[in-house]
Amino acid sequence: MTRAIVMVIDGFGIGHAPDADKFGDIGANTFANLSKHFHQSQSRNLVLPTLSQMGLVEACKAASGAEIHVEPIPATKGAFGYCAEISTGKDTPSGHWEMAGVPVLFDWGYFTDKQHSFPNDLQQQIFQATGIQGMLGNCHASGTTIIAQLGEEHIKSGLPICYTSADSVFQVAAHEEHFGLENLYKYCETVQAIVGPMNIGRVIARPFIGNDASDFERTGNRRDFSILPPEPTILDKLKAAGGEVISVGKIADIFAQQGITQKTKATGIEALVDATMAHMATAPSNSIIFTNLVNFDQDFGHRRDPVGFGLALEAFDSQLAKLLCQLNDDDTLFLIADHGCDPTWQGSNHTREYVPLLAFHNQINSVSLGERSTFADLGQTLAEMFKLEKMRYGTSFYSNL
Repeated sequence: MTRAIVMVIDGFGIGHAPDADKFGDIGANTFANLSKHFHQSQSRNLVLPTLSQMGLVEACKAASGAEIHVEPIPATKGAFGYCAEISTGKDTPSGHWEMAGVPVLFDWGYFTDKQHSFPNDLQQQIFQATGIQGMLGNCHASGTTIIAQLGEEHIKSGLPICYTSADSVFQVAAHEEHFGLENLYKYCETVQAIVGPMNIGRVIARPFIGNDASDFERTGNRRDFSILPPEPTILDKLKAAGGEVISVGKIADIFAQQGITQKTKATGIEALVDATMAHMATAPSNSIIFTNLVNFDQDFGHRRDPVGFGLALEAFDSQLAKLLCQLNDDDTLFLIADHGCDPTWQGSNHTREYVPLLAFHNQINSVSLGERSTFADLGQTLAEMFKLEKMRYGTSFYSNL
């Protein structure tokens, strides 16, 4: 029974990509830089025995040559390599669609003005379509910062907090109780229908709770409203062939619910991994269990918290050891990332980096996959693994496993 478990360590880069100069990211290295900061502030190395044995440190050294402050444990099991991205952006949909075999080769739409980010005519369309005459924010902002700044005014006025970033996004923060969660989702769905034709990748609902600026916090009820991938992904092909595609976390949102047969939401890395293992106990043959570990990016990368990122990696490593023990003989685990998000870098945006590619099954030896020219190599490998029609992009490494 062939099954693939694909886990995305969201925002986990391992060295600036060949085209990083186009993004101002020369020198970014999420793993190396956070490990250096962790070592300096905690007076110890990171302890990642499972990931190290699977070849993560070797992959990072091969990608960048950087020193990694991790307890030295040799790579003894699993295939390891590193992938460059050919998609035009360093965002979540681009990374995920590309690893599923469909790179984004068109230009996303962006709101580039830091202030007054949304044009007046767009605002008027949104006001008319939603019936809400106004918005707060209308700028580039950090999600946690803007709810602290505008959350109280939002509660008083009833107006949503709308903001964006360097990514192709329109984000909407609203209080779960005062604005209403379903009302927020409906608002975002309406906005997505307006901005989708502008090639804006996602409208993101960012609900929060709390009484005032001192205790506002975002909840786990985030939802992404995405445009569709431009052609069928490996998920679509497996579903069409009668297989199961199980989304854990925000995967279904990233793919606009397309190519998904089951979905499970969970909040926090531990809960997301637990949900993955629960599906591993029941998923039939010809299944992909596809999990996004958003908190690495959301809680530590964007918030520029290298110590928190390092501690989260250590906790994940411990859970990963348990997950490996649950693999059936015909299961293959793939670990990859969708982009970098160096917590030591300037600003709060993603970073253009190589990402790790690790693969493991119970019979595998340690083997280097080397440099991969596109994330789509994963999608092509899955196509061969499940005996599906080849994807248009990517080179399979199935024979190396």
